[in-house]
Amino acid sequence: MAVDSTALVQALQAVLVQISQTACPHVPNPPGCEKRASVAVIIRVRPPFKPLQPPAASTVSIEGPETPAASINDFFAREWVQQGDPEIVFIKRAGRAGDRWSGHTALPGGKLDPEDADDAAAAVRETREEIGLELDTPDCIRIGNLPERIVATTQGSVALMVLCPFIFLLTSRSPPPLQPQPTEVASVHWVPLRALLSPALRTLEYVDTSSRMVKWAGPLLRVLLRLTMGKMSFSAISLVPAESIYASRIPGFVPETNQRPERVSGWAQIPFGLPDSSQSLSFQQPILLWGLTLGVLADFLDMLPPYNAVALWQYPTFTVPDLRFLVWLLTRRLRKNNAADLSSGTWPKGVPWPGRGRRASNTAVDAVSQAVAVNEQPTKIAENDTAGINGLHNKSEPGHAVARLMNGYYDRLNIAIRIFLLYRSLLGAGLLYWFIRRWRRPTPRRL
Repeated sequence: MAVDSTALVQALQAVLVQISQTACPHVPNPPGCEKRASVAVIIRVRPPFKPLQPPAASTVSIEGPETPAASINDFFAREWVQQGDPEIVFIKRAGRAGDRWSGHTALPGGKLDPEDADDAAAAVRETREEIGLELDTPDCIRIGNLPERIVATTQGSVALMVLCPFIFLLTSRSPPPLQPQPTEVASVHWVPLRALLSPALRTLEYVDTSSRMVKWAGPLLRVLLRLTMGKMSFSAISLVPAESIYASRIPGFVPETNQRPERVSGWAQIPFGLPDSSQSLSFQQPILLWGLTLGVLADFLDMLPPYNAVALWQYPTFTVPDLRFLVWLLTRRLRKNNAADLSSGTWPKGVPWPGRGRRASNTAVDAVSQAVAVNEQPTKIAENDTAGINGLHNKSEPGHAVARLMNGYYDRLNIAIRIFLLYRSLLGAGLLYWFIRRWRRPTPRRL
């Protein structure tokens, strides 16, 4: 059932007030990791529809500028806000060769530069550079931060950066138009919160992981592995924008005469390695929210009605039926145990949301990296931490990553992959042996 906009606005007000009063702890960089990055969760409320009145013959109605909101409660007390529709802005990154985030749907943000005063300043600067939106104005309230995360490699032992999400609230009835930077951003989309919370828009993103599993292998072995294992599926949300702005100058925005959309659809796309959404032409790409960005937002969305954003999240698996069954079988007990640690989606049982009880679910994972939620200041990445493809830390201290849906999942997934490859190899060898014996068997002569 869709969430009513009025009820959602009221719930959003309470959540933003709580976030502003309970800051998440600062996470320093682990040893050997110097990079930090910040992203901006920018919220606005779209006013309700108001018909344009014809100009009166003798009267002219002029509305003066609205006074900037002094606080969160002051903003939500306004009538047009109470009847409006909350939205979050997303960007679709421009396609660039060699960029692991090419074509991905993301939040505005980027790396911390030496001239930035702090992590929040980096989010403000990157937002200005990427979409032309100034957040350091009286018409914008900095709400607070979401749990900071350590982005690590898929093996979970090498930290790449610390990711810091910040929430901003635009209070102007008519925010300035966005201007996507064409070398970095292909398009910008305002998406209603109702769409992000709708179970009907939950879907899957299919990613070819064969090249990442065997980087040393040649193209023939990669194709063979892709045909054997299929693609990996990740939980995603199909975004329905209320407003979109495109960087029309980027290459491929207007397709050439020899470029046509893919016509192969359905099951044929999944196991045989057709390009995923991040590798398609720009005019073919769906707007899917998945991976790190979905994981970062999962905790925030889970605080809003119907309070099931984390529960709707699905574990990564594979498209080939027998491998998917093995993964399901070997992770069944673990998934039940991990789910038992969660009450109402994100927060552990007995831990109140306000104050130091704010904790994050570890659902931020994609085909190349993972973002581990940290609720206390970490000292190091454990050397013995092991994880498979896109794995999360499995042996980190309890205080470092709680409410961990992914705890131990990729260890079991790796076991499933080994069993699958072994039995497929034995099955293939058996079929080959049977074929050779049958081919060499002499044909009985007829009398």
